Amino acid sequence: MIRAEDKLSTVLARDERLLDVLVAATPNFEALRSPGLRKNMAPRVTVEQAAQMAGLEAAILVARLNGALADLPAASPAPRPAPEHEESAAQPAALPAALAAIPAERLLDVDVREDLRAGIEPFARIMGAARSLSPGVVLRIRAIFEPVPLYGVFRKKGFDHFTERIAADDWRVWFFRAEGTAAADSAAPAPTTADTPRSSHTLEAPQSDDDTEDVLVLDVRGLEPPEPMVRTLELLETMPRGKTLLQLNVRVPQFLLPHLEERGFVYEIREQSTDLVRLFIRHRPDRQGER
Repeated sequence: MIRAEDKLSTVLARDERLLDVLVAATPNFEALRSPGLRKNMAPRVTVEQAAQMAGLEAAILVARLNGALADLPAASPAPRPAPEHEESAAQPAALPAALAAIPAERLLDVDVREDLRAGIEPFARIMGAARSLSPGVVLRIRAIFEPVPLYGVFRKKGFDHFTERIAADDWRVWFFRAEGTAAADSAAPAPTTADTPRSSHTLEAPQSDDDTEDVLVLDVRGLEPPEPMVRTLELLETMPRGKTLLQLNVRVPQFLLPHLEERGFVYEIREQSTDLVRLFIRHRPDRQGER
């Protein structure tokens, strides 16, 4: 049974023919026929987010996918008349006057279209640009599909967005600070008690026999990509030398590892079970050694 929270990679692993159902919902998913693009896009987009990109209710797309999986004739994806809301969605909204009036010197453009076509992970580059924004500057992301997963990430950091569909494979999203919102919603989480479930992104001191103040624990289990990588890299930016970051994950974060090496970190991976991976991250020792 396919669910709204399933990733597209999981859906397509069930049956490759389900790609036709996605393409029938919106031509944007033609990009998934490219192995490089599928590698970047499919693991990051849920069925619910795909429905949002297609202008559909999530339940409708879930029903179509499950119907096709069961070979029900009613679920055949083509031909089909375009629902009214899809017709209206095809009409691009006018760029708000406030955004149109922003001078060029207050715009920061990040074009990741070629990265995506080449199968290169673009999220660290995008979040690096976001962290570098000066007050009053607007970030514009150019991508080959609507980057729905970014909306939630930026919303948590105090950004609103406006999306332009320039072509089926050309999207531009404006990210700008929401009025009255703090620069980033990064206040420390509320203390956890025995009656309070721990957030999946809680940063806390270790709770084991090896407890040490030199170890930080970041639990990213349950977070949607790219948040695990974003949170990890953000924390490492301010982690003092001599400290160790322990990331708890449900899988080996393959996309993160090259970024660690580029930033001068060494790491150790311990796969404790099928759904628990411990990643120990430290600064690479200098030539004189640590301390």
